Amino acid sequence: MFEDSPAKILMVDDHALLRKGLNQLIELEDELAVVGEASSGQEAIEMAIALEPDVITLDLNMQGMDGLETLKTMRSKGVDARIIMLTVSDNDEDVVEAIRSGADGYLLKDMDPDDIIEKLKEATLGKMVMSAKLTEILASALRKPEKPGSRALASLTSREYEILKLIAKGMSNKLIARELDISDGTVKVHVKHFLKKLNLRSRVEAAVWMINHQNGG
Repeated sequence: MFEDSPAKILMVDDHALLRKGLNQLIELEDELAVVGEASSGQEAIEMAIALEPDVITLDLNMQGMDGLETLKTMRSKGVDARIIMLTVSDNDEDVVEAIRSGADGYLLKDMDPDDIIEKLKEATLGKMVMSAKLTEILASALRKPEKPGSRALASLTSREYEILKLIAKGMSNKLIARELDISDGTVKVHVKHFLKKLNLRSRVEAAVWMINHQNGG
């Protein structure tokens, strides 16, 4: 996806020690390169716009503007990087709110460092990444029994359904555009339409919804 150049990472955390540790791990990887470090939400937003990173790691609990507010502001300003929450909080509400606000993954800081690096590599390929113990929390929290899945799916056009299935496989808009031979912009329009029809707020939420539906959940 990134040819020979490494994926650009922006780290956002108000703990310098954590940034240093993660930076040292990333330096050992040919596929990843840190292009910036931010210690506050406001600084992160400016750097995300200026540097156009491929992946942003974002702490949840920061002084001043917290991670969720930072995430929402980035998305509202058109930042389309993969944004991965990297935090100590495994609170159900935090996980669900982050994904609904546009995060592409949620990792816990107590994970094995090698696992964190592997998850970041997966994120650069357009996959949704989650700490293993959080996947079930998210899946159960996002189930919508009040809205029968078959009826909601029946409202989609064949192209919308096709794109939804590819999102459920973890593919990014760029990969989907290439797969279907359409533009990124066309994919975004279709995503916007089916999110509205399914009453969902983000493509990650749509992926989980679709996986649940396919599994009969």
